[in-house]
Amino acid sequence: MFNKLKQVKDLRDKAKQLQSKLGEVTVEGSAAWGKVRIEIDGNQSVKKINIDPDMMSDRNKLEDALREAFNDSVKKVQRKMIEVMKQSGDLNIPGLQ
Repeated sequence: MFNKLKQVKDLRDKAKQLQSKLGEVTVEGSAAWGKVRIEIDGNQSVKKINIDPDMMSDRNKLEDALREAFNDSVKKVQRKMIEVMKQSGDLNIPGLQ
């Protein structure tokens, strides 16, 4: 039983280390030919949003571009997260081996 508790504690410690590493990762998603850019970190927190002034004249296009840029950045950070998790190697998460 103590062995299982130690394994749980070790896994929790590794998860905290991984979360810390992911916090250092930053990616940028873009849309509308780069006129809308969103930067997020590995914990999927938005760090920066850049909008070209030309995009301000059409609210619908801006809303679509923001959504597309956000989705693009999330996809990129998810791929980066998988890379970081694979590099840590010892988490033994099914499907990442």
